[in-house]
Amino acid sequence: MSTARYTTLIEPAELAQLIGAADAAVIDCRHELARPDQGALWYAASHVPGALFAHLDRELSGPVTAASGRHPLPDPERFAGTLSRWGVDRTVQVIAYDQGNGAVASRLWWMLRWMGHPGVAVLNGGFAAWLEADLPLSSATQERQPRHFSSRPSGGGAPVATDELQRHLAQADITLVDARAADRFAGRNETLDPVAGHIPGARNHPFTLNLDAQGRFLSAAELARRWRATLANAPAASVVSMCGSGVTACHNLLALELAGMPGARLYAGSWSEWIRDPARPVARA
Repeated sequence: MSTARYTTLIEPAELAQLIGAADAAVIDCRHELARPDQGALWYAASHVPGALFAHLDRELSGPVTAASGRHPLPDPERFAGTLSRWGVDRTVQVIAYDQGNGAVASRLWWMLRWMGHPGVAVLNGGFAAWLEADLPLSSATQERQPRHFSSRPSGGGAPVATDELQRHLAQADITLVDARAADRFAGRNETLDPVAGHIPGARNHPFTLNLDAQGRFLSAAELARRWRATLANAPAASVVSMCGSGVTACHNLLALELAGMPGARLYAGSWSEWIRDPARPVARA
């Protein structure tokens, strides 16, 4: 199987055909910010057969520091070790899923592309779609034979650091897009971070605008229409995507890819890193 067979989305029926394949690794990314251990409990109760569990805070993030956001990227070598432990090398097709809307699974999608591995896809509709399709379930702890994943970061576009972002904002040569809900972007309803508001000059495109009522991604044509409305005349390659902590920002990057508008980059630190320094400006409303 080509590692690039599925590079954006995969449907439940397509994933069902890959279960048990040595060259396909399924990763359960279910997570709740308010209850960080909930994803592991969900996994223990029921998951896609053969799936391994990835914890957002432990496997998909690095240690939080006084200068970082809530979900800093892990060290590339450390993440390569995690992939190796999961039995992933450059020949393996990876499929990520979460509860349903892809908000966390998209983070793993982006991280693998960052590591130069295009053979990764998000289960469209997530575990909810798998259940709706009445496909098999398992509660068994899963293991895969370890493989060697060689670290090769920046394959999918290097993340933007805060100092780099500040330079680009001063030069007005990027289009900063925030994936948080409109009320958080406006500073009216902040429950996760100690400062409310957004980075001056940012545009708001809540990641939920990429989804239909069932939590599945919209068609490529509809995504392109919505993103053109957000970007106006700005090119997709100028986009830097952010959110609260660099997780749902990846959902917008996946949506842009689906829309045929590639080239955007991730501000991994996002809002929770920006506000670490009170000298950085904040806008509201």
